[in-house]
Amino acid sequence: MIIYRNTKGGFIEDVFDGVLVEKIDDSMRQRFGRSTPESEMRAWNNSLLRMEAVLSHSDVPDTAGIAIEYNIPYTSKRVDMIVSGKTSDDRNSAVIIELKQWSEAESVEDKDGIVRTVLNGTMRETAHPSYQAWSYAAAIMDFNADIQEGNVLLKPCACLHNYQEIDNDPLLDPIYDDYLQKAPIFRKHDNRKLTDFIERFIRKGDNLETIFLIDSGRLRPSKSLQDVLASMMKGNDEFILLDSQKVVYENILDASRKIGKGGKKNVIIVEGGPGTGKTVLAINLLCSIINNNLAAMYVSKNAAPRNVYKKKLKGSMRSASVNNLFRGPDQFHEYAEDTLDVTLVDEAHRLREKSGMFSNLGENQIKEIMKASKLSVFFIDDDQRVTLKDIGSVNEIKSQAKKLGLEITTMKLDSQFRCSGSDGYLSWLDNILEIRETANYDLEKEWNYDFRVFDDPNLMRAAIEEKNKENNRSRIVAGYCWNWITEGKNNPFVYDIEIPEFNFRMSWNLGSSDTWAIDPESIKEAGCIHTCQGLEFDYVGVIIGDDLRFDGKHIVTDASERAKTDQSLKGLKSNYSREEAAMVADRIIKNTYKVLMSRGIKGCFIYCTNKMLEQYFLSKLH
Repeated sequence: MIIYRNTKGGFIEDVFDGVLVEKIDDSMRQRFGRSTPESEMRAWNNSLLRMEAVLSHSDVPDTAGIAIEYNIPYTSKRVDMIVSGKTSDDRNSAVIIELKQWSEAESVEDKDGIVRTVLNGTMRETAHPSYQAWSYAAAIMDFNADIQEGNVLLKPCACLHNYQEIDNDPLLDPIYDDYLQKAPIFRKHDNRKLTDFIERFIRKGDNLETIFLIDSGRLRPSKSLQDVLASMMKGNDEFILLDSQKVVYENILDASRKIGKGGKKNVIIVEGGPGTGKTVLAINLLCSIINNNLAAMYVSKNAAPRNVYKKKLKGSMRSASVNNLFRGPDQFHEYAEDTLDVTLVDEAHRLREKSGMFSNLGENQIKEIMKASKLSVFFIDDDQRVTLKDIGSVNEIKSQAKKLGLEITTMKLDSQFRCSGSDGYLSWLDNILEIRETANYDLEKEWNYDFRVFDDPNLMRAAIEEKNKENNRSRIVAGYCWNWITEGKNNPFVYDIEIPEFNFRMSWNLGSSDTWAIDPESIKEAGCIHTCQGLEFDYVGVIIGDDLRFDGKHIVTDASERAKTDQSLKGLKSNYSREEAAMVADRIIKNTYKVLMSRGIKGCFIYCTNKMLEQYFLSKLH
């Protein structure tokens, strides 16, 4: 998706007529239903006036293409500006330009591709402009099949039009040479150099042909973590880390190196919503840390992702080694202090107070992990608490760390890499489920997320099965409103989920499969929150049961409609007052459906047993 596109000649005319920023603002309002903040308007005006001056004094043809604010597929990141055309030998070409308002910066010696600069009034660490521009171009190349197969040339650079050249410029420090060669930076007095750079790759006009290839080209399937895990464990880079991902990764890696040198024991909390890359980061870090000869472990409460990872690594690593790398949190009460150098806790919101099948072992899993680890890293989303026993929260982690006298660092992931990279879709879920009010009242077509409402569960199942034929990366999940039938659990003809009016029958995931997410036959079985949290698919089909309804005015939750075999709300009445119990159950049920409805990278299909809820969802499709 591109906010503004034009030829070079049309772009210059819009600047001359003083309407460029207005056109961009109008497009943003139409596509996202919001006006642009004044600070962003000023940034556009300043940066784009600089680019108009550069292009006006260049030999770039008037028929070259211009794109502003291009949304990179599968992410929430946007490229500031693209200039497109053809090289002298008629090769399609595009210059990717990252525009910065920076006026100062500091180098960071011990972290790859990281600098410090003033952001929102505070000196902060961020990706070097060259790294950012290169990573954006690399992501476009990675995702776009037409760009790859068409041999399109992508040349990134960064323009810092307020940044004065100084001696021993920290942005030109030799530690950044690799990225500077891939994506040069141009400062306040580098207009001629920037012009020369663009002219080198844009010799002929293309009337937006290359822009069209970038914006409408065939997308390659996004990489699935489980499919490239074995390669990652061998030290190969499979994912391009963008912006906050890169900053978080480098900070944790640096902290692990300091631990390896005898540094002080500490705790890092990484907050991030669905699809912000928490698991990808945790696995990336695990690979890097063990390759640095440190004792590290990936921990998650849910066995489902761990089982998938173990199966994917079968044959490439010894089973004992794999089992030691991927563990649940239940054994930490047995570990001696500082057993591990680094523990990477994914889905930390699922941690519990007690361990064991009967929740009677140990004292507090958060505390036990901290005691057993020199560096404890907790990846967490407070909005993904889905059972009463889940005690993991940012506040609880901080509380336990303070009791142990440990230093705490809190970081945030703000980039969305699921749901077609649409932060708007997740905000829409918050709004429509009444988790919190947001400005996203309707689902926008511009988000390019395939959301469908079905009035027949058989049709929804057929649609998901059809999607799954492409690559075995689509699944059906359901709210826990149907009992898990223990007898014959390994028999696919024992049906737990039945919707009689449609003659719909389906079994919960079979007890014989620990790897439901990747087993081809699992498309015939429904998963629940416990089998899919921490995993992702291309498409997800969600059966919403009677625990979530619409009463004509509001979303209503009903804990009594949960299956008797469901343990997520066990102890609700005994541990809370009636009023408190209703509030806690309401949030857990809504969190559960938000998690289920955010598992799909490309799309989410739903069927609601409550017809008023079905109509409510339909009314919110724009």
